[in-house]
Amino acid sequence: MGTSKPAIGLSGVSKSFGAFKANDDVSLSIAQGEIHAVVGENGAGKSTLSNILYGLLRPDAGSIEIEGRPVSFSSPRQAIRAGIGMVHQHFMLVPTLTAAENIILGSEQAGLFAPLPITRLEREIAELSHRHGLGIDPRARVSGLSVGEQQRVEILKLLYRKAKILILDEPTAVLSPPETEKLFATLRSLAAEGRSILLITHKLDEVLGVSDSVSVMRRGRLVGSMPTSFATKEKLARMMVGREVLLRIDNPPQQPGIAVLSVKHLDYAGPDGRKRLQDLTLAVRAGEVYGIAGVEGNGQSELLSLLWGTWDRHARVSGSIELAGRPILGLHPSEIASMGVSMIPEDRLKSAVVKEFGIEENLLFGRHRETGYHRGIGFDREKLRRDAERLTGEYDIRYSGARNPSLASLSGGNQQKLVLAREMERPAMQLLVLAQPTRGVDIGAIELIHRRIVESRKRGTAIILISSELEEIIALSTRIGCLFEGGIRREFSEEEVRSGRLEESGFEKEIGLHIT
Repeated sequence: MGTSKPAIGLSGVSKSFGAFKANDDVSLSIAQGEIHAVVGENGAGKSTLSNILYGLLRPDAGSIEIEGRPVSFSSPRQAIRAGIGMVHQHFMLVPTLTAAENIILGSEQAGLFAPLPITRLEREIAELSHRHGLGIDPRARVSGLSVGEQQRVEILKLLYRKAKILILDEPTAVLSPPETEKLFATLRSLAAEGRSILLITHKLDEVLGVSDSVSVMRRGRLVGSMPTSFATKEKLARMMVGREVLLRIDNPPQQPGIAVLSVKHLDYAGPDGRKRLQDLTLAVRAGEVYGIAGVEGNGQSELLSLLWGTWDRHARVSGSIELAGRPILGLHPSEIASMGVSMIPEDRLKSAVVKEFGIEENLLFGRHRETGYHRGIGFDREKLRRDAERLTGEYDIRYSGARNPSLASLSGGNQQKLVLAREMERPAMQLLVLAQPTRGVDIGAIELIHRRIVESRKRGTAIILISSELEEIIALSTRIGCLFEGGIRREFSEEEVRSGRLEESGFEKEIGLHIT
């Protein structure tokens, strides 16, 4: 970190989309060999800034220097040639290709009609992976890799292209705690070799744990930069949001009611014969949050698909699921929704929204059968407009001045808040199923979402919470079930959860993770 020329120098960078200023006069310096975190609320301009650095967007004003040399990128290819690489939040990998094929894609070292020296390239990639402790088999097909392994393939792709500056956009959004620790060890190793890392994130604990310095953005402007040693979680949260943020959840105990959801002896074997759920049994009562903790890939996705009626009908399923005494296993999602069930899925882009449609249309999806939105043979557009205005205000969904913009123009966190607004406002809701509800959202939005979850619980809704954020599970849950290899390995009672001493009760051991 001791060179006179910074790895990245930004001066007065601005970028507008119509009347909306995504970046407003941003000046920033990042040293060589430094891990520099950029934090801010959803829509603060973090991703716009990283896309400008990577050549995906051109700034309207300002200048960029890389190692003291002025640059102007009109494409990612130019940024790559200048030594910049980027790992996007949603990975840019082809699932049907191997790790090596993905890594060399776009930078093949062969003539037009010459055969690709794949064996030699696989050997080079294996050596690169071993040198940096990434543990990737170049011949492994990407579709068979875990999320953490796919991310390491993305990092290998940058190292293969000799990137000196690495930009990572929300790199831990889909990682388990052990995978996050592996990633951070890799980043520290790369920084020690002199590479500079720009870390775009909203997770303040991780910022404090891995970065050397941190900058805070709010509404397109850079409001401050400092060495991480001078920062605290409270200080960063206040700079991000512009007010004091409640970092602890106000979640008073409440006497739960009768069982709303009953799952008994549930088995699920996929079309390949592999068992994903085994003898899964649980019950969720009115007015309680039942937290499901565990490393992703232990049956969470299959349980969600059975609860919402989207499971693969070629799978072998046995057992029962009842809602208020009525069987729902095998019903269509529309039938399940009509019984008072709301679902926030794991992957909003795949299962909850259509980015090309507007905010109003996305708030209607899945609720279009509700008679309140009908008018004659069509929809009551005026009611839809009024509800959209109310919900975007109540859930702090931020977008540019245009009326009913496409969802693609919203940041990922604002898209997530829209899904929550739609699903949590369903009428006559009995059961709310939440899968990773705060994934990819900032600390201010997390505070809002947690408050809404508690309010829903107080109204008597039965809630299932599946989250990779252990603090979230512990803070919100009435009871906690530890999911391992498709079954609830142990359930922690209300008394154990309220005691605040889960470590002593064996929680850490049951989910195989360390609580910090």
